[in-house]
Amino acid sequence: MSITNETANLHQNDPAVLCCLRNKGTIISASDLEDPAIVPDLQESGLLTIPEDALTIGQVLGATLKEDTDAMTSLTAKLLDGYSNKAGESEDKRLSAPTDSGTSQPAGVIKFSISNVQGQIELPDGLSTIGLPFTVPPVEQKPEDKIIRTLTQKEFAVQKVCMGTETSFKHGTLTLRQDLCEDSLKADPLVKAAEMDIIPLDQRHVYANTIMDVMPIAAKVEGLLGEGVTHVMSGVVIMLTGVDEKGVQVHEFGSCEGYLDENIRFGRPGCPDPEDIIIRVNVTIQENTGMERRGPYAAHKACDSIIQEIREVLKRAPAEACTKQDVFHDWKRPGKPRVMLVKEIMGQGAMHDNVLLPAEPAGVEGGQRNVDLGNVPVVLSPNEVRDGGIHALTCIGPSTKEDTRHYFREPLVNLMAEDEEINLVGVVFIGSPQVNDEKSYVSARLGAWAEALDVEGAIVTTEGFGNNHIDFAENIDQIGRRGIDVVGVSYCAYQGQLVVGNKHMDAMIELNKDPEGFENEILGDSTLCPQDAKRALLMLKTKMAGIPIESANRQWEQAVIDANQQMIR
Repeated sequence: MSITNETANLHQNDPAVLCCLRNKGTIISASDLEDPAIVPDLQESGLLTIPEDALTIGQVLGATLKEDTDAMTSLTAKLLDGYSNKAGESEDKRLSAPTDSGTSQPAGVIKFSISNVQGQIELPDGLSTIGLPFTVPPVEQKPEDKIIRTLTQKEFAVQKVCMGTETSFKHGTLTLRQDLCEDSLKADPLVKAAEMDIIPLDQRHVYANTIMDVMPIAAKVEGLLGEGVTHVMSGVVIMLTGVDEKGVQVHEFGSCEGYLDENIRFGRPGCPDPEDIIIRVNVTIQENTGMERRGPYAAHKACDSIIQEIREVLKRAPAEACTKQDVFHDWKRPGKPRVMLVKEIMGQGAMHDNVLLPAEPAGVEGGQRNVDLGNVPVVLSPNEVRDGGIHALTCIGPSTKEDTRHYFREPLVNLMAEDEEINLVGVVFIGSPQVNDEKSYVSARLGAWAEALDVEGAIVTTEGFGNNHIDFAENIDQIGRRGIDVVGVSYCAYQGQLVVGNKHMDAMIELNKDPEGFENEILGDSTLCPQDAKRALLMLKTKMAGIPIESANRQWEQAVIDANQQMIR
C-alpha cells in the first residue's frame, strides 16, 4: 500500500520500494512507494529482496523512472534519473547539531585573557556548580512549511476529435462513439433528446443554444479527489447547451444563445481557450422544467454520462503520451498569517445549484448538491477545488457565471495556495438561500467557521448580483465582526451596484469588464480573472498590515480599477 508525504518524511533513510506497477516517465512521489513498516515482512517471506545499491526514500522522491517497473521492486540508481546522491538527514542528527560557532568546551568553564591587571580578581567558589551568571539564548528555529497532500495532474494533448464506432484516444486523436448521445438519454427521463458535434477552431461562427456549462475532461487515476494522480485532456473542452421541448432556452437572468464567436470571451478561466476544440452537447429537456432544479440537473447528468466514457479511455492513456505534468501541494505554513477563501455559490433553488465533491473530477455522479445540504458552508482543500471538486449547475447571467471549468482553474485558489507569505487553511463554499432567515443562518455558520479556523484574513467572492448580494454583505459582516480582516470580490459596476452594505465592506474588488457596466451576455466576460485575484490578495495583505485603504467612490468608475491594476504591475 502507498504512503503519505508525512510517512515519507519520517522514513527518508529507509529503502525505497515501489508499491505498484509504474510506467516509464513516472515522477516518484510518496504515493508510489510501499510502506516501510511492512518491508521487513516482505523480505522474510521472500517476496522482496533489497540489493546493496538500493536507494532510500529520501533519495528517490522527485526522481523519474527510466523504464516500466513492477510492484515490489527496490529502486536503484539504474532505474532512475534525477535521484539524490545524498540520503535525507535524520531528525536526530539535526537535533544534535551544535547551535554555536565556538569551540566546544566543558560546561561551567570561562576562558579569558588578561593583558594588564592591578589589584586582584575574585571568583566565587564552586562556579562550575552554581551555573553561569548569564546564558546563551538558544537559536530560534523557524517552523518549516509542510506539505499536507500532493496532487499530480498529467496532461494529454488532443490534436483532433472525430466520430467513430467506439470511443478511443490514440496518438493525440480522440474518437467519440457515434451513439453516445442515444445512450445518454438513459441518465434521466427528463432528457428527451441529445446531439453532439465537434466545433474546430475555424468554424466558430456557428449558432448555439444558451451555454449552460463549459467542462474540462479529467479522470481520476489514483487516489481520492484532491490527491494522487489525475489525467486531463488539453486542447479540448465539453460545452453543454440546452432548450426545453417548447424551444425555451435553459437560462435564468440573461442568455447567450447565438453565434459562438460573438458570445464567448475566449481565454477566460471558465471559457474555451482560443486554441481549444469544442465538443458541443446540446440537450432537450421536458417542457416547462427549465426553471426547476430537476430540469437543468437532468441535462448535466446526460452530458456527464457522455464524458464518463471519455474518462475511461483517458485513464488508460500511456505515460509516454503525457505532454505536461503539474504537481500541486496543499501546504501548512506555520507562522504565516492564516487566511481562508470564501466562494459564495448559488443556492436559491430552481436552477441555482452546484454539485460538491463528485466521484470524478468536474463530474456529477457521487456529489452532493449544496441546496440539499441546506447551503451551509462546506470546506474544501485547495487541491480538492483544483481537482474538479465543484460542478456548476447554475444558469445565471452568462458574463458573471462561474462554470465548472472556472472552478477547475480558479485564479484565486491557485494564487493563494502558492503564495508563501500566507497560510491558506481552506476554501469555503457557501450557498445563497432564497429565504432571508436561512441567509442569516448560513452566514452565521460561516462566521463560526472563520472563528474556529482562527484566521486573520479572508477573501469573499460571489458570482452574479442582486439577491445574492444580500448574502454577500452578511457573509462579510459575520467575518468582520469577529475582528478578522476581510476583502469582498464581486461584479457590481452600474447594473449590479450594491444596495446593501456594512462597515466591514471597506475593501472591495470589482469584476466588471463591460465598458458600460452591464451584464452583456458574453460568456465569462466579467468573471474573476488572474489580474482580479492579484488585486484582491494584495488588498487583503494591505488590510492585514494595518495600512489604510482609501474609501471607494459612490459610483463605479473604471479609472479606479485601472489605477489599482497599474499599482499591481
